[in-house]
Amino acid sequence: ILRAALHLFAAKGLHQVTTRQIAGAVGISQPSLYAHFPNRDAIAAELCVRAFETLHARLRAAVATPGTPVQRLYRLGVEYTGFGLQNEAAYRIAFMAELPEDRSVPGGTVLQAGVHSFGVLHGLIGEMHGSGRVETDVIAQSTWASLHGLVALLLARPQFPWVGLESLIAAHLDRVCTSAMVSPEQP
Repeated sequence: ILRAALHLFAAKGLHQVTTRQIAGAVGISQPSLYAHFPNRDAIAAELCVRAFETLHARLRAAVATPGTPVQRLYRLGVEYTGFGLQNEAAYRIAFMAELPEDRSVPGGTVLQAGVHSFGVLHGLIGEMHGSGRVETDVIAQSTWASLHGLVALLLARPQFPWVGLESLIAAHLDRVCTSAMVSPEQP
């Protein structure tokens, strides 16, 4: 069910897919699908949480590798962009689909899953700037937004005349890492 739904969501968009279409793609009746998921949004939420779990595991592995915080941040960025570009449908569900943030799934909510993934980056930024500081939150959120911006643009506009993908990602991550080392000025 999840694999078929992800394929349909990627091809048609979340809000253009019905449970009847998902059931048909799986080869089961719509009432049989309801034995597993109450509706389409519950399927999308489960896919979203699973995407965040996969991303979280990749980010944890990146920061667990020895190195300076900046080297580990760079590797985290490589994993984040790699996840998005290698798992476009899952990335779109997790980051770009209009889905209620507080949608519950077994074991938590969509928002909790996203915050859990973000926590890996936030923890690393905390190592660099100190945890519990507003500046740490600002830098972590800005870094997350920057990584997302690159991936979202690459997915949304593949026809743009991008420079070599590896060069672009490396240059972007160099700038993100440099920026993340600097604390924002207090007004």
